[in-house]
Amino acid sequence: MCGIAGALSFDRARFTVDAPAMIAMRDTMVHRGPDGEGLWIGDEGRIGMAHRRLSVIDLSEAGAQPMLSADGGLALVFNGEIYNHAALRTELIALGQRDWRTDHSDTEVILNAYRQWGIDCIDHFRGMFAFGLWDAEKQNLWLVRDRLGVKPLYYAASETGIRFASEIKALLADPAQKREVDEEAFFHFLSFLTTPAPQTIFAGISKLPAGGLLRIGADGTMEERRWWDVLDHAAPGGDEENDLAPQILEKLRDAVALRKVADVPVGVFLSGGVDSSTNLALFAQDESSRVKAFSIAYADDQSSVVDEMPFARAIAQQTGAEHFEHELTQQDLLDFLPRMIALQDEPIADPVCVPVYYVSRLARHHDVVVAQVGEGADELFCGYPYWQMMRQLELANRFPVPKFLKRLGLSFLRAIGHGQRSYTELLRRGIADQPVFWGGAEAFTEAEKQALLSARLKKKFAGRTSWEALAPIHKRFKEKAWDHDPLAWMTYLDLNLRLPELLLMRVDKMSMGVSLEARVPFLDHEFVTHVMSLSSKAKLKGGG
Repeated sequence: MCGIAGALSFDRARFTVDAPAMIAMRDTMVHRGPDGEGLWIGDEGRIGMAHRRLSVIDLSEAGAQPMLSADGGLALVFNGEIYNHAALRTELIALGQRDWRTDHSDTEVILNAYRQWGIDCIDHFRGMFAFGLWDAEKQNLWLVRDRLGVKPLYYAASETGIRFASEIKALLADPAQKREVDEEAFFHFLSFLTTPAPQTIFAGISKLPAGGLLRIGADGTMEERRWWDVLDHAAPGGDEENDLAPQILEKLRDAVALRKVADVPVGVFLSGGVDSSTNLALFAQDESSRVKAFSIAYADDQSSVVDEMPFARAIAQQTGAEHFEHELTQQDLLDFLPRMIALQDEPIADPVCVPVYYVSRLARHHDVVVAQVGEGADELFCGYPYWQMMRQLELANRFPVPKFLKRLGLSFLRAIGHGQRSYTELLRRGIADQPVFWGGAEAFTEAEKQALLSARLKKKFAGRTSWEALAPIHKRFKEKAWDHDPLAWMTYLDLNLRLPELLLMRVDKMSMGVSLEARVPFLDHEFVTHVMSLSSKAKLKGGG
């Protein structure tokens, strides 16, 4: 795990990649990699890469980055982990890849996998990753983000070149990078509490979507595509009630075990909910030493958050875990706010950033460098009561009620001053033949947004809604999904927007803010594919 940065010049007469600029980008991210630093400039300033290292796998200097292939024709900066790297190394050696300079670096596995399979090597990786790979022979720079978007990757392109990095602040280290708000991204932020990829809040700075790939030629040509979509792999599975639980448990056990792979101590974040408790129970199996588990409580008796600490303590005791707790106060929040803004880079309107930061700090204080977290479970298994309500509303919206009656109802609600209410917005969506569910984290309705905007922005966004950001996702769902139950849409949407750009972003930013790597077993792509191959009714108690 680390912070990566890089740049490619399209015109060396106007832009040359140099060491001071790369170091400036790199060293905005010391928190992501306090264990080492690296820099490489190639092809007389055409290409450059920089790296901040958090040592997790292969702690030797041989695993340092940027890493070059044995013949020097490939250069790589990589953020993340390839959990099946040992098996891939064995496979690659059998296929004839014999140039190895490390004993077990997953970074070197990426290089040799690319030598063997080209960019299709990413189909072989089981892990979380964002990387930049330069192919000198083909004069191509590849930028890749993992299937579920666990790791972020940002880039800024111009006529003269492109720069990329793990964080926006690294791109802003360039004084020439404009600092302007992307007004369309802001418009969507008001709906989703985050900016949907490929946009960021900064005009001119983009982020790769989850499962996204960008090829950049040295001549400035660029080609972006989605290289993985769960619906390309999910197919109707066995829904026999007696078979579901053992199959799911075995898949999850495998995902948890893979995420133990490290050369440093690994622990577990424990909220006390079903997801983190299951994670801890599976993690603790077959462990020769006590697992370290970390929890956050709230000091304020008036907190609106349900106190799950008794459940956390109970599962920690049952599994024999060494349990550590931190009690958050209002002062903790106030002390952290400036740091939170700096770590986020762009707005992530989620208060859970605060406990995630403090539980990460707690783990690091107790010498844990890697922690498993429970993100993704609720989205895969309808763990939110709100979701069940929205599913029922969607099913109700499918009843063949004449649209003119719906329009009369909408006009009436607006006439009596309820135009900004959430139920009015849901009715408007139904009339427009849109799903009523727009994500698990909605902020303002379209009418509320219009009331907030300035006169200029009201004019600019007149007649527009944030459905524009969801329409491509919905189009893919309609074309590919085998299960068209509303729950399938809800899960697919959140896998493409809320999880990668809000929930996983907060985990990445806050955990890396204290130099801790967070791993997400529930979002193992094979586990996600298996769950998406089950019918929605099979996931609901009593069949929905």
